[in-house]
Amino acid sequence: MGSHAQDAPVDEAAIKSHIEEITTAQLVNSPIYNFLLSDVRICSASQGSMTARLKLTRNHINSAGGIHGAASAAIVDWAGGMAIATWDLRRKTGVSVDIHVTYLSSAVEGDEIEITGTADKVGGSLGFTRVVISKVVDGEAGPVIASGSHTKFVKQR
Repeated sequence: MGSHAQDAPVDEAAIKSHIEEITTAQLVNSPIYNFLLSDVRICSASQGSMTARLKLTRNHINSAGGIHGAASAAIVDWAGGMAIATWDLRRKTGVSVDIHVTYLSSAVEGDEIEITGTADKVGGSLGFTRVVISKVVDGEAGPVIASGSHTKFVKQR
């Protein structure tokens, strides 16, 4: 069982920098993340959680004009991994075992969304995360667009 190193706090600026570095590397190495997340901004990060913002573009929108479910699912995938990376500053965030997304409302091209990822537990083999995607209204996280859970196999070799 992994420990949430509360006894050895890490500077939040260092965690944020770590997440920014991993995101930059992923954008280069992952065509889907590059396509969907090239403009993502990490707003904050602390041990076990991260928050980012993203302005929705045509790349994120379905034929009806709202955020595409596949885009939301990819965001849940990415943010779950980033939350795991905040746990202990690991660079490899594992592979997906299970992902669930619940779609609650929508957003359109030009809207800004806030993405919050939380690692509930990172053990020796599995990491369990929750992600909330909200529409930003008047500079604050507003209505929840989608929420998800993401389990990853995180055993390091």
